Amino acid sequence: MNVLDGQVLAAARTTIDRGLAVFSLPLGGRIPEPGWQLKATLLPERLPGLLTGRGVGIGCRASGAVALDLDVHEGQDGPGVLAALADRLGVAVPETFTVATPSGGRHLYFRAPMGCTIGSMSGGRTRLGPGIDVRGPGNRSGGYLVGPGSVIAGRPYRILLDVPVAPLPTWIADRLDSRPDPST
Repeated sequence: MNVLDGQVLAAARTTIDRGLAVFSLPLGGRIPEPGWQLKATLLPERLPGLLTGRGVGIGCRASGAVALDLDVHEGQDGPGVLAALADRLGVAVPETFTVATPSGGRHLYFRAPMGCTIGSMSGGRTRLGPGIDVRGPGNRSGGYLVGPGSVIAGRPYRILLDVPVAPLPTWIADRLDSRPDPST
């Protein structure tokens, strides 16, 4: 096993320890192979066979999670937009398992409430504001994000805040369209 495989496996183990299901991505890639939803696992003993020579994805449906992808590229400031929304509402963004992205953005993971059908939304379609994409369990396969340990264009995704996955705050859930999305 090389150093990169060791880093990928360590990050994936931590991710699983936080209750998030992982699956493999092509090395250096962001798009999973067909059937990735069925391969997502919470079993650490499956990691070496699943991830050696591969990247890590996190499946939202298999994890029972909603993830916020806070972008900071192309003039967008997702972290700032979310902080401003929380400030305007007089609430705090809770500490939760957080992954730093290569562009300087963040992936925040939240435990989805029972029966959650929040789908995946991108490109300014969320009611949380510009620069905030959402990946959720949806109604069928759910969304996913690139996970920690993955390296894209030589730049790593890394765990920034290793704390338990917090419950999805009501003030966020209330703003997300939970109507069935046939694409997820």
